[in-house]
Amino acid sequence: MKKITTLTVLALIAILIGTSCNDEWTEEQFEHYIGFRSPLDSKGVTVLYVPYSRKTADGNLLVGQGRSNYEIPVIVSGSTTNEQSITVHFAHDPDTLNALNIARFQSRTDLFYQDMGEGSYVSFPETAEIKAGEDVGLLNISFDFRGIDMSEKWVLPLTIVNNPSYGYQPHPLKNYDKALLRIMPFNAYSGNYSGTALLNNIKGQEGDGSIVANTITGYVVDEKTVFFYAGTINEDRTDRANYKVFAEFSGGEVGGTITFYANNTDLNFNNRKEASYRIVEEMDATRPYLMRRYIIINNIDYEYDDYTSIPGSRITYSVKGSLTLERDINTQIPDEDQAIEW
Repeated sequence: MKKITTLTVLALIAILIGTSCNDEWTEEQFEHYIGFRSPLDSKGVTVLYVPYSRKTADGNLLVGQGRSNYEIPVIVSGSTTNEQSITVHFAHDPDTLNALNIARFQSRTDLFYQDMGEGSYVSFPETAEIKAGEDVGLLNISFDFRGIDMSEKWVLPLTIVNNPSYGYQPHPLKNYDKALLRIMPFNAYSGNYSGTALLNNIKGQEGDGSIVANTITGYVVDEKTVFFYAGTINEDRTDRANYKVFAEFSGGEVGGTITFYANNTDLNFNNRKEASYRIVEEMDATRPYLMRRYIIINNIDYEYDDYTSIPGSRITYSVKGSLTLERDINTQIPDEDQAIEW
């Protein structure tokens, strides 16, 4: 009898536990907050890689050269499916970007992120729809990159507008109801090149050891042109805009030539040899859907003056060698910006 009673009690407990678990699946455990899907990196922003020109699947321009778009996800949080149609309202949010700049850089205004929402490079609708039965909507942001100066660190700050009459509640955590989007347009030749084979020397001291940088970034100018910072100068230098060296690519899918030039006459830029490039593509041995594309720039050979590091003095540098860009591309994904493994 005691054994039967024990089994009965255990059965009742199992039923109660089962009922409790079922309730957890049918009843909302959290809140249906509205937020962006835009995780922040160590610098406090979300990096978005956007094609300089948005193209169709067959390679034709979708809108026009220098014009593109990006759809950023807007999500409904919670453990159950959203059951109502929600119109989410958005606004430009310069205050949050200003707070980030002060927190990270304090009085160093020369290091501040620049507000992309204050110019003519970007536009976005005031609302986006999340349909009933769905937990994700898309805010379509349009870009016009023509004439953009990528020596500036462009960030688009957005916020979800909080108004009780709209019938939703923005996520209470600022990392979700606000987005700080670091916009990085790219073309076929931009990105982070390996710089270990590019040697930088003070002119006349080539035998005394070279300076190299592990990574040298090529920034978009237009569909066929990028710029590098001269020598080992990088984005952290406040006078970096003075040291832009442009590289214009002429050729096809296999390779061609590159014209290096500078617009700043104070650099005393002297290109001593015509550079060339070649493109090599190979499929990954273990992931057959992954294509590795290499752009190899050879015969880089130029001189420039660093005229700002030491006031009143000029140092002439000689830069020789090669650069290599690697892109890993998932051939199963049709959208170029999503297919590249950044």
